[in-house]
Amino acid sequence: MTSTQQMPQVQDCSVSSCSYNAEHSCHAGAITVGGDHAHCGTFVEISFRSGLERTGVVGACHRADCAHNEKLECTAASVQVGAAADKADCLTYSAR
Repeated sequence: MTSTQQMPQVQDCSVSSCSYNAEHSCHAGAITVGGDHAHCGTFVEISFRSGLERTGVVGACHRADCAHNEKLECTAASVQVGAAADKADCLTYSAR
């Protein structure tokens, strides 16, 4: 298992409507990527901002077909989240 220090950071998040987003920076403890188009499963659109004082990391990736996925963990140096097939997708996703 990867330690939190080794998990890739969410380098940029352009989903300004997400409650974990502050100035293009993700403040979720850890995001989960999955679904049929590498969706950020941690995306939440509520009336207030929340999260931690540090930048979020990728805690799990359920896209086994991603080139960066090894045993359900992301091996990319960092990830970007933004609009693709949905409002909040992992833009770093790359098919094997």
